[in-house]
Amino acid sequence: MSAPGLLVAAPRSSSGKTTVALALMRALRRRGLRVRGAKCGPDYIDPAFHRAATGAPSFNLDSFAMAPPLLDALAGASAAQADLVVAEGSMGLFDGVRAAESRTGANADIAARYGWPVVLVVDVSGAAQSAAAVALGCRLYDPRIRIAGVILNKVASARHRRLVEAGMERAGLPVLGALMREAGLVLPERHLGLVQAGETADLDARLDRLAELAEAGIDLDAVVAVASGAVPEAGGALPRPPGQRIAVAQDAAFSFLYPHLEVGWRAAGAELVPFSPLADEAPPDDCDACWLPGGYPELHAGRLAAAGRFLGGLRAFAETRPVHGECGGYMVLGHSLEDADATVHAMAGLLPVATSYRKRRLHLGYRVAHLCADGLLGARDGRLVGHEFHYASECSEPPRLDQALARVTDAEGTDLGLAGHRLGRVSGSFFHLIAADG
Repeated sequence: MSAPGLLVAAPRSSSGKTTVALALMRALRRRGLRVRGAKCGPDYIDPAFHRAATGAPSFNLDSFAMAPPLLDALAGASAAQADLVVAEGSMGLFDGVRAAESRTGANADIAARYGWPVVLVVDVSGAAQSAAAVALGCRLYDPRIRIAGVILNKVASARHRRLVEAGMERAGLPVLGALMREAGLVLPERHLGLVQAGETADLDARLDRLAELAEAGIDLDAVVAVASGAVPEAGGALPRPPGQRIAVAQDAAFSFLYPHLEVGWRAAGAELVPFSPLADEAPPDDCDACWLPGGYPELHAGRLAAAGRFLGGLRAFAETRPVHGECGGYMVLGHSLEDADATVHAMAGLLPVATSYRKRRLHLGYRVAHLCADGLLGARDGRLVGHEFHYASECSEPPRLDQALARVTDAEGTDLGLAGHRLGRVSGSFFHLIAADG
């Protein structure tokens, strides 16, 4: 039987969705509920925090990048092993791309598909009764969804709370709780979002503190009571693995591997063998493919450049077996990486690309890629859906057709040209794979 769920969303980014979602997850787990987290959209950092809060994996649910069968398979896997699914939105509740209804990538698509009520997190700093007008607009905007109540965030005082609640009462929106303005609630961040869960000091203590605040300020019984909806039993196949025994770089420089890819690869019988480039470990020689995920190599470029066993082992591996790098992994496969201090570090030299973190420019958005040749990611002309999110720039020449990984468009079909590189058995790009078809 499918567990009920709810979506923690907000009118805009930076409203406190992650704080509230983690507080609810941890508090409800402490009550003995089996809670599963989920993240709407292309975010590879928050699911690790969900896992830390709940003790269970958290999958991304992406209505643009994932075909409905894959979406249902992931939502179903979560709901089948839980008493409650707490999904966390990204950006604003309705923010997505211009696409067919229910395939926009917006949080609202997920709530509508599974009948999950929305718990709206409203940052009330700088407003009082006017906050209710924003929440009311969210309730009326999309008739597919139901806003079950609001949680007020960054409340300044008891008087401030009373004023905001008066506005919410007038709008007919139940207030399920409130969190006061407290700097200690903020999790540390860096340029791609939160500092990774594995690097966050005293994470368990921080999560327990959030749970205590939720227990004191949120009506947890009411939150559980509003949860509803169900996931269809039928689901599609999870992503296929790129090899039978896959060497996967895993440390503070390489960590952005989507949980659903990991689970899908293992479900297909593949074995993932982690190794740490920062510990100067080479890809294990008994593997038949190597995957370098994204991460933060720009923060560790000096250590990576000095990791002779890693770089030498990677080059030797690539002579006989396929190697692929995503985003940060792509940067390390290139000739050089320039860090924020303008120091240029030699990398593996397996692809004809040089990258720079000093020349920062945000690259963000969905990407639809068609492969230029057969390779680790699939057959020529195969369609992949994913996204880019990085600040690095390529300093080398654009790829030629005979060396490009794929031809890429954005979510609306705008041609972005050739992207990535492939040379021999090595391939890479700034593209993060989400699904093999849309």
